[in-house]
Amino acid sequence: QVQLVESGGGLVQPGGSLRLSCAASGDIFYTYTLGWYRQAPGHQRDVVAGITSSGNINYTDSVKGRFTITKDNAKRTVYLQMNSLKPEDTAVYYCAAGKTYGGRLFATNDYWGQGTQVTVSS
Repeated sequence: QVQLVESGGGLVQPGGSLRLSCAASGDIFYTYTLGWYRQAPGHQRDVVAGITSSGNINYTDSVKGRFTITKDNAKRTVYLQMNSLKPEDTAVYYCAAGKTYGGRLFATNDYWGQGTQVTVSS
């Protein structure tokens, strides 16, 4: 059974940092693109960052230079280090696994984590 288990959300002040973790079971860690989406109230769920099975990384423009996605193969865990957080980063963050093709980082969304709340507020 495939599972994506997230941790690391919380409340942080503007300018602060958080690190999200996503532990992936099964072989998807090695064969799927893994990454993060976020969804703010009243908004659609949008991709934040992703790392392909071959190690290619992409970020949405609004987080470039502030967020970093990494993988730990030994722990089968993907991390999202979030620095210089802004109130507009407030959202539920979801770990995702899918396939990359056709020029799309996430052409499919096959598996989801349960979501973790990130709130940036003073």
